[in-house]
Amino acid sequence: MTQTVAVTDVMARSGVAFGTSGARGLVTAMTDQVCFTYTCAFLQHMAEIGQFAPGGGVAIAGDLRPSTPRIMAACRAAIAHMGGELVDCGFVPSPAVAALGFARGIPSLMVTGSHIPDDRNGIKFNRADGEVLKPDEAAIRAQHVDLPDLFDADGMLRDAATAPALVDAATPYVARYIDFFGGEALKGLKLGVYQHSAVGRDVVAQIVSGLGADVVLLGRSDKFIPVDTEAVRPEDVALGKQWAAEHGLDAILSTDGDSDRPLLADESGAWMRGDVLGILCAQALDLAAVATPVSSNTALEASGRFAQVRRTRIGSPFVIEAMDQLLAQGLAACGYEANGGFLLGSAVTANGRTLAALPTRDAVLPMVAVLADARAKGLSLSALQAQLPERYTHSDRLKDYPTAHSQALIAKLEAGDDEAVLGRLTDLLGTLAGKAVAFDKTDGLRVTFADGDIIHLRPSGNAPELRVYTESATAARAAGLNTATLDLVRHLPAPA
Repeated sequence: MTQTVAVTDVMARSGVAFGTSGARGLVTAMTDQVCFTYTCAFLQHMAEIGQFAPGGGVAIAGDLRPSTPRIMAACRAAIAHMGGELVDCGFVPSPAVAALGFARGIPSLMVTGSHIPDDRNGIKFNRADGEVLKPDEAAIRAQHVDLPDLFDADGMLRDAATAPALVDAATPYVARYIDFFGGEALKGLKLGVYQHSAVGRDVVAQIVSGLGADVVLLGRSDKFIPVDTEAVRPEDVALGKQWAAEHGLDAILSTDGDSDRPLLADESGAWMRGDVLGILCAQALDLAAVATPVSSNTALEASGRFAQVRRTRIGSPFVIEAMDQLLAQGLAACGYEANGGFLLGSAVTANGRTLAALPTRDAVLPMVAVLADARAKGLSLSALQAQLPERYTHSDRLKDYPTAHSQALIAKLEAGDDEAVLGRLTDLLGTLAGKAVAFDKTDGLRVTFADGDIIHLRPSGNAPELRVYTESATAARAAGLNTATLDLVRHLPAPA
């Protein structure tokens, strides 16, 4: 007996949100039936736009969270129910399964919660030709799904099919970088790879070793560690400095849980900001145009290196939309986010080799390209970074801060005309940064002050957290301003 359900009703009942980043929620709420429903809805939409039909392939992979194998089984069942041919890639990085899907012209999905704690998980969906964008999200949310009688009273599969033989998505992903940069691109460098519980921990080590580096493996963990490349944990800050000194490293490479966001430390073990890494990568690849969120470091414009810069809301769908507009103008373009995820919109040719476009967040390209560029110039990473204009960013988050509180706070601050808003912002934040002179509501509330400092408040899109981004003329000032802002908000009365 079948049951027809609306995706919007499933979202409301389960509390598992669905957006352009896919489905995200508590593991306890992500029942097999919920995951099955969302996967079917995705494939129904792909069928409507001509990117899927029964008998067609669908690629799947997952990260190393404890809940991922169970959710992958539910997604496999949905693919089978829809008549899809399963292309199971096992546990590989998000960009690796996406690249395989793009190369084959088939949809793909990745079971991952990215950097969030492992009491949560998610499913990220990709079209056959790129990431799911906002119109796709709306179409998927509008789907109705006929559910077969496969689930028990708790919404769990009564029988989960055995996974088929795996398809190798890692080998072509590794070859992508070794073939382009060459086997000596990182020769002479001693590089640490902080593995923790990242699904790409061995792939990253294989790539940099294949590029000629001497590799030291660090910090491998059997327990999931929620490494956030935008808000590096204090223990990871300490580990970076310890490992760099202990092993005499030229750099340390790492990623978040699904290995689509990079984390790169210089020779001192100091973790580089993802938006700085994005600028350096775009320069190394000699790209003409950049799309990046409003929260990214303004050294991008100050560098004067790029013909066009487009600022967007935070999130890869918005970056991709702006990047596509740049590509339509015939510009060699890329996109990146403050978390470091780099999207290559144009193929790049150098030394007779071509690197194909990969329009999804990737952790490997920015790290490898910047390391290879620094080596070719005979510079350390810190010296390469020092060539950029002196603008420094910092980000952190107020955990367990309800999204409704974040939204109410920002709504209160931005109410009224511009003069009223600037006055209110000066009243609230003036003791930290002086007079507010401008604000931007592209995504959250980004405030510029008379001396050039910037404070940006934004509710997280996938966790009950308030994100705070700050920018200033020194790293110490940006960090101090961030801490002070978090402390100020933490002690505000709960918004009415």
